[in-house]
Amino acid sequence: MASPIPDAAAAPAPLPPATAGSAQPDAAALLATRIVELERERDRLLTIIDILQEVSGTLHFVDILQTIARRLGETFGLDRSSIFLADRGGRTVRLVASYEDPSIRNLVVDLARYPEIRRALETGETVFIADATAEQSLQHVKGALTRRKVKSITVVPIKYRGAAIGCIFLRTFKDGEPLSEADVTFTQTVADLTAKSLRNAHRYESLIRRTRGGNGQADAEGVHRADVARVALVAYLQQLLDDFARRDRVAIEQLLPHTSAAELRRLVDVTIAVLAEEAKG
Repeated sequence: MASPIPDAAAAPAPLPPATAGSAQPDAAALLATRIVELERERDRLLTIIDILQEVSGTLHFVDILQTIARRLGETFGLDRSSIFLADRGGRTVRLVASYEDPSIRNLVVDLARYPEIRRALETGETVFIADATAEQSLQHVKGALTRRKVKSITVVPIKYRGAAIGCIFLRTFKDGEPLSEADVTFTQTVADLTAKSLRNAHRYESLIRRTRGGNGQADAEGVHRADVARVALVAYLQQLLDDFARRDRVAIEQLLPHTSAAELRRLVDVTIAVLAEEAKG
């Protein structure tokens, strides 16, 4: 026969004051954590907006990549933020933008020194190394990583039409803030933006190359076509204005005061003079 349950056990005993109040600090801690997450999300969105604003001001791919490397380095407080573009053959890449040294623009790098970059380019997948100094494939550079106090390495491929054409390379300090999963996802978004910006820049520079000769001098045929187009436009506008003036000459003379007509004539003369100076280069 089961033992009777004591009356004291019929209802739960009241919680001690410390335990009863523990739910409130937990809720406050969760709220504080959520606020930090929201602030990070806001900062990431602002960074995307800043990148879009800066790259929209240029169509030169080197300037675009340098802007992106710098913004990522500043946002995450990194030891290194670099962008590499793949070379044909798969043995080398070109360091085209660097947060820590903006003067580097086209440095050829042997992929044998960077197995993590090779892996990202070959697989098209993001490579994350939580502890770089403990990574077996990086033992050949362990001394340098230790001196630099490097913690983690993240390599995010830049893909165009499914193929990796380059990568974003991020390195954190051992004592710095580690990259979260959301940070890596954000960097992947930036990589997609980088690919689109590179495509637009490539189209622009291809157009320039088609218009200009290989030695950087303007192609004679292209210049002639541009001159003909400008002359045709001017001739069209001139004919349009002449016809309009002939039909409405009486109305113009009656409605336009003499002083206004003289001022318009002066402005026209000034405009022509300015265009002539601009044409001199």
